[in-house]
Amino acid sequence: MTDNLITFSALLFILLAVGASAIRIVVEYERVVVFTLGRFTGVKGPGLIFIIPFVQTLSRVDLRTIVLDVPTQDLISRDNVSVHVNAVIYFKVVDPERAIIQVEQFVDATSQLAQTTLRSVLGKHELDEMLTERDKLNKDIQEIIDTQTTSWGIKVANVEIKHVDIDESMVRAMAKQAEAERERRARVINAEGEQQAAQKLLEAAETLSGHPEAMQLRYLGALGEIAGERSSTIVFPFPVEFEKFFNGFASQDSKKLAGNAANEPTLSAGKSAG
Repeated sequence: MTDNLITFSALLFILLAVGASAIRIVVEYERVVVFTLGRFTGVKGPGLIFIIPFVQTLSRVDLRTIVLDVPTQDLISRDNVSVHVNAVIYFKVVDPERAIIQVEQFVDATSQLAQTTLRSVLGKHELDEMLTERDKLNKDIQEIIDTQTTSWGIKVANVEIKHVDIDESMVRAMAKQAEAERERRARVINAEGEQQAAQKLLEAAETLSGHPEAMQLRYLGALGEIAGERSSTIVFPFPVEFEKFFNGFASQDSKKLAGNAANEPTLSAGKSAG
């Protein structure tokens, strides 16, 4: 009787263990790929699922977006600059069957593909493009990786270049280049300002020369500005009109003197005859 009880207890324990091993709980963000005697038989989940112990095996797949940090890559840009670049890639499994069957360790495979693609794409561009056109480069890298991983059941959502590091000597050279560019722009802007000022002065001179009354008003305005300043000495400009006025008087005096000189011999001759 005791032996039968022990045997029954052992059988009950085995049945309970087998039953427990046949039950699996799959959370909402997971799926399980089921293999029966080594052959693919379906994808199950989420929730409570049952399998045949020792006949069926499971492979769990996480469907959440995976954030993968791409290690720093050393590359040479198209303009022969040594650059150290790292990035981050966001991807997720959209087909658990292909992610398990078509590739071994799909996370590692995606990481290796991202590293090679990063070197290949960035090596075709110059350093200035890497620094100023990151959005375009991110999109190019994302499209290339996504095309490769589609057959693995993986969708690459986004790729972001995090850091573009260069040597210290190149940083100093770029700083000198930026300073020279700023000086060039300052000189160009200064020259354009001088050119515009000269053009405006020429237009003002032409306007004033055609209207003498405007010149007088400008003269009076300048005197008002000088008088408003706290200075002990005021220098008055000599108007051109005054010079013309005095020149007119001088010309009249010279004509009178010339007429008197011409009349003097006639008067002397009359006196002698008398």
